[in-house]
Amino acid sequence: MTAPTLHTPRLTLRAHVMADLDALCALFESDRARFMGGPVPRREAWRWLASEVGMWDLMGHGAWGIEAKDGTFLGQIGILRPPHFPERELGWTLLEAAEGKGYAQEAATATLHWAWAQGWDTLVSYITPGNSRSIALAERLGATHDPEAPLPEGETPAETRVYRHRPDADGNPEAYA
Repeated sequence: MTAPTLHTPRLTLRAHVMADLDALCALFESDRARFMGGPVPRREAWRWLASEVGMWDLMGHGAWGIEAKDGTFLGQIGILRPPHFPERELGWTLLEAAEGKGYAQEAATATLHWAWAQGWDTLVSYITPGNSRSIALAERLGATHDPEAPLPEGETPAETRVYRHRPDADGNPEAYA
């Protein structure tokens, strides 16, 4: 299955293309990846990206590239579930130049609406406790901290907080019109 293309007033969420690789590898190699298990070398970043793209064929969900309407690549959003995750996760990352403009919230809202249209009744976001920007976004999206949720294999509550998304808790896409 190829990733479906989603549109918002300012963004296109689309299947990753090879042109995304250099920007994402640079991000994953930097300290900006510290809340995502990084920094990681380019070889590992390549495997990471390839697995998230491959999830579409294996699981019917995966990662999208986030693109501005003018074609500028902004980052990635996805619904991911590698083998060590107990639940599907909504995860996001933006390139530094794209931060602070509401793109992550807009992309996440579109992704959540897509997920609810698939009939799913919950998603989680696994967030490192010190990642205040991601915690704030999860809360703006209506997610709540779920201390009873299972953690990814090998992780502890000191390393990971679980924020639960439910269909009735999320924002209205008309807010971005």
